[in-house]
Amino acid sequence: MDYALSGSIYTVVVFVSFIGIVIWAFSKKSKANFDEAEKLIFDDEPQQKKQESKVDE
Repeated sequence: MDYALSGSIYTVVVFVSFIGIVIWAFSKKSKANFDEAEKLIFDDEPQQKKQESKVDE
């Protein structure tokens, strides 16, 4: 097997993997998990607001 053939096989494998990841990322099955993950950063925000209001008083 020469370098050109192995390079072509590698390119096809990477391209198929990329298409698989794109399909997974935009599938409707993953939407619920991504919606939950996008709100994780705000989970501790109300606690900070309560602490800030106690400090202000």
